Amino acid sequence: MRSFARRRLWIEASLAMASGLFFALTLAWPDWIELVFGADPDRGDGSVEWAILALSLTLCLFSLVLGRAEWRRVALERKPVEGEG
Repeated sequence: MRSFARRRLWIEASLAMASGLFFALTLAWPDWIELVFGADPDRGDGSVEWAILALSLTLCLFSLVLGRAEWRRVALERKPVEGEG
């Protein structure tokens, strides 16, 4: 059970970091889609960039919340019960 929790925590932390970096990249360099794919899906109005920002921020925050909950659950499993020892 502990290795599953540890793996899950790493997945959630990695997903939070990747989506946070993706958010920062899109915020700092909004026209990366046009440069990478050679297409302008929103015809210059920026709606695709705003959608990417919203989705990546949501995914980042959701992953952080899940990761924190998993971290607390693992920490509580490790905490010794009073009177044991």
